[in-house]
Amino acid sequence: MLDAFKRLIARKPSEPEWSDVADWAERRRLGFKRVRDEGGGFVLDGSINGKPWRLEWGPPQRKYIDGHELRIRMELGLSPNLQMLVLSQPLYETLERTAFESITESTQTVIDGNTPEEVRWIVMFPKANVKGSKALRSRFHFTGAAAVDAERWLEGPLGEAFERADAGFLSGQPPFVLMVLRGRVYLRMQLDAPDVASLSGALALFETAVPEALRVASLITDAPAPAEDEWASSSGSDATAWQTELGPEDRKLP
Repeated sequence: MLDAFKRLIARKPSEPEWSDVADWAERRRLGFKRVRDEGGGFVLDGSINGKPWRLEWGPPQRKYIDGHELRIRMELGLSPNLQMLVLSQPLYETLERTAFESITESTQTVIDGNTPEEVRWIVMFPKANVKGSKALRSRFHFTGAAAVDAERWLEGPLGEAFERADAGFLSGQPPFVLMVLRGRVYLRMQLDAPDVASLSGALALFETAVPEALRVASLITDAPAPAEDEWASSSGSDATAWQTELGPEDRKLP
């Protein structure tokens, strides 16, 4: 109690309270914590069918995002062979150009392990021919280690959720990524102001993506998982990309 009081009186008057976000989180029975370190932000914790997820809003952790970034992550224990990716079309075009320039302007002939998966995958993996409206197919890029998996993922509920998102919080086509990687589902996007409508829309899309990823996982037959050293370089970068600077009492992930 004393520590909480000290933090309260030490708070800078200019620090945002995000009271509307806190109220929305309380109504949804989500955990809400403000990040006190440099850069600020907040963290929300919730669950889907008893499995925890974490939402973070704060300074960006990808170079292609300016301002502030929204991130959501959930561990599902899926096969590491299930790899699927959705990008907003402008971001896809930017990353494709960046990848091409990084190779042609240097002596590189391959994308190295320090390059984010988002960039490596658009070079390595085939485009998925997702069914849906022409607008949906023109405003997002879909790919995966196996194109059929991405196509199955976007069938039905998730494709419909993207249609709604495209008319709502994604209508401005901000940098946006939704991916399945190393057994987890991730969402990240540029979000300068964490308004409740955008948070609610992003979470609704994520909550649709999770069961649909589980459905796709149930349809595939696993091949042997990659050797540990094949994942070492990207695993390290992933841990860094999701590190959150919280207060001492908040450092444990769910």
